[in-house]
Amino acid sequence: MISLPTVNEMYQALLAKDSHYEGIFIVGVKTTGIFCRPTCSARKPKKQNVEFFKDVSDALRNGYRACKICRPTKAFGENPDWLVPLLQEVESHPEKKWKDYELTKMGYSPSRIRRFFKKQHGITFQAYLRMSRINQAFLKIKEGDSVTSAAFSNGYESLSGFSETYKNMTGFSPGTKGDLITMNRIPTPLGPVMVGVTDDGLCLLEFTDRKMLETQIDILKKRLNAEMVTGKHPMIDRVKDQLDEYFEGSRKEFDLPLVVPGTEFQMKAWNALVEIPYGVTRSYKQQSNVVGNVKAVRAVARANGENRISIIIPCHRIIGSDGSAVGYGGGIHRKQWLLKHEFENQ
Repeated sequence: MISLPTVNEMYQALLAKDSHYEGIFIVGVKTTGIFCRPTCSARKPKKQNVEFFKDVSDALRNGYRACKICRPTKAFGENPDWLVPLLQEVESHPEKKWKDYELTKMGYSPSRIRRFFKKQHGITFQAYLRMSRINQAFLKIKEGDSVTSAAFSNGYESLSGFSETYKNMTGFSPGTKGDLITMNRIPTPLGPVMVGVTDDGLCLLEFTDRKMLETQIDILKKRLNAEMVTGKHPMIDRVKDQLDEYFEGSRKEFDLPLVVPGTEFQMKAWNALVEIPYGVTRSYKQQSNVVGNVKAVRAVARANGENRISIIIPCHRIIGSDGSAVGYGGGIHRKQWLLKHEFENQ
């Protein structure tokens, strides 16, 4: 069994609000009777006033109640309660252009909404809406609708304005050959993941705090000759459903089409990863043997590091020759959690 972090390590992660430890532990504050997630923004207690639990249920069994600031009973990355009604309105009226005065009239603070979208999505709320409208129009055109119909059904008042916006955001004119990668965030017990899909399948699944995420996105755009927009897509819903089942312990194999452009060696390495059964681990040396070159340990490690679809292409199942959890872009403690999760749910 892989060991969990030490008390000192968990306390340091709490002080640093380190998102890599989301889902790894829950902290109970003895002086208040409240339990929090590692990234809670509340004032940090002294070390002697905390105790650590492996999950929410342990904290509850020990008499603690959930923090109202970090809401540890919810998956990390879920939309806050105050924003959910607005997002439901946006989904019901995808063609609508939401003005600041309308948001204020509905009881929302436009600046608060902007801050949330900049922090969570890296774009403003209005940019998110524009990308969503373009994505919906793209899907309509792919389904056979005319450019004119797609433009006006998604809130554009002129065909020229739609065409200009579409080309600026996607790099090609509506109706011409080109592809889009639709992006969005999915909350998980280990922190939010960024998911990217095309009409052909899943092409990106990475924790949002991974340092290589922007580089991987740039590589993916070049290899697929595609642009990215933020929005909704049926494939994203499928990915979310299957990830939820995986984290609940009820899914051991994924049934999703994958889009994984890469070199011949990378493809071999990634295909070999998919063949590792749930709850089973291999060393880098064993994996290089499966790939067909027992001396290619470093090359296998590089290919694992360049894997753009975490969990589903399970590079977390590759461990060091001494059994240690090493070399995981999403963070070692996430790797440890995933391996422990699979071991306990075999």
